[in-house]
Amino acid sequence: MNEATSIHPATRLGPVELTAANLDRLVAFYQGFLGLQLHQREAGRAELGAGGETLLRLVEQPEARRVRGTTGLYHFAVLVPSRRELARVIARLIERGYPTYPTDHLMTETTYLDDVEGNGIEVYTDTPEDGIFSFAGGRFEARDAQGRPRSGRDPLDLDELFRHLEPSDDLNAPLPAETKIGHIHLHVADLDRAVRFYHDGLGFDLMGLAPAFQAAFLSAGGYHHHVGVNTWQGEGAPTPPADALGLHQFTVVVPNEAEVERIRGRLKALGAEFVSGEGSVLAQDPSRNRVRVVAE
Repeated sequence: MNEATSIHPATRLGPVELTAANLDRLVAFYQGFLGLQLHQREAGRAELGAGGETLLRLVEQPEARRVRGTTGLYHFAVLVPSRRELARVIARLIERGYPTYPTDHLMTETTYLDDVEGNGIEVYTDTPEDGIFSFAGGRFEARDAQGRPRSGRDPLDLDELFRHLEPSDDLNAPLPAETKIGHIHLHVADLDRAVRFYHDGLGFDLMGLAPAFQAAFLSAGGYHHHVGVNTWQGEGAPTPPADALGLHQFTVVVPNEAEVERIRGRLKALGAEFVSGEGSVLAQDPSRNRVRVVAE
């Protein structure tokens, strides 16, 4: 990390905003299956979270449609504070017969699913004591705590995970207040240009670039990643049309307005598209993914 050029190490992610076709259906999913709480609801809009700040904002566009093969959201990741809370989410999904894919990434334990409108979600907890993953020589590598090579994508041991639950635990309990948006992973059209935007423009540190894996990972403060980008929809993938479901924008929260100003200067030097607001910047990466930078 270069303190002179890197984004502030206390940077974190804020709300993710999605375009929804059926607000009632999507709100019911996020409350009933994921365990978010409804913070606010008005005509055509809803905000959900875990009792504190908003984590997810839904904006209804009834004519919106799912478009495949474009840039945009791969998944947004909800970070829960413990294995117990991850176990509660996975057990609830399994109990209700909802498709989910528990995975062991060593540094994280996670599950993947799509919401009822096809938006990708990851729910995870950090488990750095179990191992590491890295990008040696531009390739993805994973090793467990004993140094043994692993795939980093093994099925999660659910028997072990569910031992973190007590018989009295309520599977329907909402997500705890410590829940937050841990990272976001985006489909982009060009890996190098995306890295330049998020690294040179916003200032995230490059944690790993793996051309063979067609992905890169960037973060603030040494975290494994706050932003992932990939070209898994193909190099040169088109941007989604205006009436597409999916990501409208995501939020990067920095500690103060001085940091917003630093980012504004970097984006200008890079020639990136952005609009300034009071204590904020709304920018678009080269694949037209929108990111709003705001002061804490």
